[in-house]
Amino acid sequence: MVRMDTSNKDLRTCSQGHKYYKSSDCPTCPICEQDSKPADGFLSMLSGPARRALEHHGINSLQILSTYSEKEILKFHGMGPASLPKLRTALQEIGLTFKE
Repeated sequence: MVRMDTSNKDLRTCSQGHKYYKSSDCPTCPICEQDSKPADGFLSMLSGPARRALEHHGINSLQILSTYSEKEILKFHGMGPASLPKLRTALQEIGLTFKE
C-alpha cells in the first residue's frame, strides 16, 4: 500500500463529489481532470494546464490554433514553451503553421 503524505495538503471536495488532497490553490480536481482529458487529437498531447488554456480561449481545433501566433499562445495562463514543439508538429502534420 502506498501512503501519500498529506500533512501540508488540504482535503477538498469538487462539485462532482470527488475528494482529493491539494497543497496549491489550484481549484482543479485531479479526478475530473483525468476524466475530461481527450483520448486523441492534439489536445491529448498537452499537459492539463496547457490544454485548459487553449480550451478556455476556444481553441479546440488545429484550424483555430493556426489563427494565433506562438507569441499570443505563450501569453495564455497555463501555456509554457514546452508545449510549442508539440503544437508545431501537430499543425505541420496537416499543412498548417502558427500565424506570423
